[in-house]
Amino acid sequence: MTPRNLKNQLYAQVARIGAAVSSPKRLELLELLAQGEKSVEALAQAADIDVKLASAHLRVLREAQLVDARREGKNRIHRLSGADVSDLWVNLRELAQAHLAELQLAMAGLAAEPGSLRPESARSLLDKVRAGDVVLLDVRPEAEFRTAHLPGARSVPLDELEARIRELPSDKDIVAYCRGPFCVMSDAAVALLARHGLRARKCADGVPEWRAAGLPLECEAI
Repeated sequence: MTPRNLKNQLYAQVARIGAAVSSPKRLELLELLAQGEKSVEALAQAADIDVKLASAHLRVLREAQLVDARREGKNRIHRLSGADVSDLWVNLRELAQAHLAELQLAMAGLAAEPGSLRPESARSLLDKVRAGDVVLLDVRPEAEFRTAHLPGARSVPLDELEARIRELPSDKDIVAYCRGPFCVMSDAAVALLARHGLRARKCADGVPEWRAAGLPLECEAI
């Protein structure tokens, strides 16, 4: 093999990763899997696509070795092939946000939605949570919380929040977080808490961002 052919082959292998993450829906699937393993059906529902299309996207991600799958009865459960894939998603999103004005404008619009308060970085929360100054609320589905969550967080899924509102203290600040900056569950939670007269704000970062920053996580299940 000539040096030129070898170089072509090397670049082609790296390009497999670029091709796999070139689809907006495949990026969304990676973000969802960064929260924990999921069935094809659960991924399709969360990404608002049909199961057949979700399966096709997952096949591309598996071929690029970004996603693994295992059998659980009749179901096929998917997970990221490593924590570095979660970091890839975070780094790619942050790179896009740093360089693309369109994304910056879209993110500014998201933060300006009614009921959304000033976001707070996950880094700044650690001391406050440990000191008991704030209540950290994880509003993702409980299965995602069990897989990994920010230290000291309390699990109250968004669809249970209103029914469980009396569990939350009225004399402390409440900080809600969800799957990351593109997820709006924490915005909805903050709006709901504010309607009930509670002091609430959001943390834009989620488990993938916390992991990529090298900060500790708590886990209840692998």
